[in-house]
Amino acid sequence: MFKSGFLGERKQHATAGVNMLKIVSYIMLIIGSLSMILPFYWMIATSLKTGAEAVATPPVWFPESWRWSNYERALEVAPFGRYFLNSLLITAATTVGELVTSILAAFAFAKMNFYGKNVLFTILIATMMVPFELLMIPNYLTLSKLDLINTYGAMIIPFLASVFSVFMLKQNFEAVPKELYYAAKVDGTSDFKFLWQILVPLSKSSVVAVTILKAISSWNAFLWPLIVTNETSLRPLPVGLQAFTTEAGTYFELLMAAATIVVVPMIIIYIVLQKYIIQGVSNTGVKG
Repeated sequence: MFKSGFLGERKQHATAGVNMLKIVSYIMLIIGSLSMILPFYWMIATSLKTGAEAVATPPVWFPESWRWSNYERALEVAPFGRYFLNSLLITAATTVGELVTSILAAFAFAKMNFYGKNVLFTILIATMMVPFELLMIPNYLTLSKLDLINTYGAMIIPFLASVFSVFMLKQNFEAVPKELYYAAKVDGTSDFKFLWQILVPLSKSSVVAVTILKAISSWNAFLWPLIVTNETSLRPLPVGLQAFTTEAGTYFELLMAAATIVVVPMIIIYIVLQKYIIQGVSNTGVKG
C-alpha cells in the first residue's frame, strides 16, 4: 500500500515536471517569435506614419492615421522600376548560375570517382569558414583587373557558385541508391542524362530549397552591390533605399515604405515554399 502510494506520488511529480517544462518551452518560443515579428511590425507600422510620428519620442506604436500615400511617394522619390528590374536580373542570373554549377559539382562528388576527390571536397568545405567580408578586397581587385567594376557582371559572376549549395545537394544525391546509378549505366544512360532525368527529379526538395535560399540571398544583397556600382541605373532595390537618406536627414516613413516593398515579395515566397526549404535542409543529413 505504501509502495503504491509512493509510486503514485512520484508519477505525479514527474507529470508536473513535464508540464512545467512544456510551459517554459512555450514561453521561450513565444518570446522568440515576438522578437522576430517585432522588427517587421515596426517596419510596416512606420511606413504608415507621418514624418513626425516616425521620429517621435517616446515611440508611436500605432499610427493615428494610416498614410498609404507614403508608398506612392516612396515610388516617386527614386526610380524603383529600374531598381526592381536590376534586382530581378541579378537574382535570376545568380540563382540559375549557382544552381547549374552546384548540381554538376554535387553529382561529381557524390557519384563519380576521381583522384583527390575527398581532399578537394574537404578543402571546399573549409572555405565555408572564411567570411565573405575577408574576400571582398581580393574579389574587388580581381574584377577591377577584368574591368568589370560598375557592371552587372560584378554583381553576378562572384556568386555563380556556392560551396554550401554543393554540400546540400551532394548529401541528397548520396541518399539515392548507387544501384540505381549502376543500373542506368548498364542500360547505356550517360552521366549527364542520369543526372538531369533521374537524380535531379528524385532530389527535387533539396534543389528547390537551394533555389529559394539563393534567390532570397541575391534579392536582399546590399553591401557588395553598393561597393561595385557607381551608377544609380545599375543598383538593385536594397541599395536604392539610400535615396531616402540625405544631408537633411532620413525620411523614415518613406524608407520603411520602400523597405516593405523590397521585403514583402521574399516573405511571401518563403511562406508559400517553406516546406521545401525545411524538407531540403533536413534531407542534407540523410546519406544512403
